Amino acid sequence: MPLLEVRNLRTWFPIHTGVLRRHTGDVKAVDDVSFTVEQGSTVGLVGESGSGKTTVGRTLLKLIPATAGEVIFDGRSILPLTEGEFRPLRREIQMIFQDPYGSLNPRLTVLSIIGEALEIHFPQLTAADRRERVVALLNRVGLHPDHLHRYPHEFSGGQRQRIGIARALAVEPRFIVCDEPVSALDVSVQAQIVNLLMDLQDEFGLTYLFIAHDLAVVEHVSDHVLVMHRGQIVESAPAERIYADPQHEYTRRLLAAVPSL
Repeated sequence: MPLLEVRNLRTWFPIHTGVLRRHTGDVKAVDDVSFTVEQGSTVGLVGESGSGKTTVGRTLLKLIPATAGEVIFDGRSILPLTEGEFRPLRREIQMIFQDPYGSLNPRLTVLSIIGEALEIHFPQLTAADRRERVVALLNRVGLHPDHLHRYPHEFSGGQRQRIGIARALAVEPRFIVCDEPVSALDVSVQAQIVNLLMDLQDEFGLTYLFIAHDLAVVEHVSDHVLVMHRGQIVESAPAERIYADPQHEYTRRLLAAVPSL
């Protein structure tokens, strides 16, 4: 059984026009999308801006309500769950956001940012236990314990993304949606973050949905690749086949746009 199974997922946003704000249509951001993610694997979801790939990730975490379809996580249908019923599953399903600048609360220290998740999901931990675990997480993602009491504005983009990764790891998840985790970073830093994510996957047995518009990045991390265009999956295949023998014209155009060394 796959860890995650998505069946005929739709996420539409209504269009209201006129003084009376009548419903005159829908933006079909995600339209009849189906795929599976096996335990311990990485599935790459690629497409240009506006293709709907980020909406897929946010819908899986119930940050955006789905219009129709089914999402099954570890054998359990999660879309019908209330927020209270879904809260325990938020430990198992986490997200690394695209913007390392906007995804961290600027008023909180690193200790509070990471420790907040521990306080919510592990209320039995003492303050000393939380601090010890945060220090261990910082070490694991390549940061120093001296960073505990610093604020996000004191870090570079790559360091902020490492804090975001540590925050996601804090609650011991099984599945992580990586929403373009390196697109906002310098090229010199991107490889470091990608390598860190791959090392963490090997160490903790994590499962990733890796969302990106850059096929060159996805090639290095994915076992299977989904190509998304205008809200739909137009091609789905093992990563090796996508790059060696793309079948869809849109996939070929994406590959042609990747700079070659």
